[in-house]
Amino acid sequence: MISRLDHVNVRTANLAALIRFYTEVLGLYEGERPPLGFPGAWMYAGQAAVIHLVEVAQPPKPEGALRLEHFAFSATGLAELVDRLRARGIDFRQSRQPGTGNVVINLLDPDGNRLHVDFPAAEAG
Repeated sequence: MISRLDHVNVRTANLAALIRFYTEVLGLYEGERPPLGFPGAWMYAGQAAVIHLVEVAQPPKPEGALRLEHFAFSATGLAELVDRLRARGIDFRQSRQPGTGNVVINLLDPDGNRLHVDFPAAEAG
C-alpha cells in the first residue's frame, strides 16, 4: 500500500536555473545524490530528496496530452514565501482551498512546471 509521495523527477536543459529557483524561492537545498552516470541534482526538504532534477541536452518536448498537471508541497511560512516571490518578480496566484480554508500558492518554475505550495488556513491572517 502506498504511504506517501517520495519524489518528483523533472528533466531539464536548465539545471542551474532550477537549482537556484528551488533553493532561493522555496528554501530547498541541493543534497547528496548517488553517482548515477548522468548529470542532475537532488533537491531536499529536510532529510528527503523531494525533487530529482535530471539534466538533458535539449528541453523536453511535450508529447500528446498533458501528463503532469502539477506537484505540491505542504509548508509553513506563507508571508515569507509571498515576500520572496514578490521580491523576485515571480508571478503567482493565491487562493483558498474549499472546505479546509488552506491557502494555496500556485506558481511556475523556470521550465514552466506548475507547482503549488499549501499552507494551513491559520496562516491566512
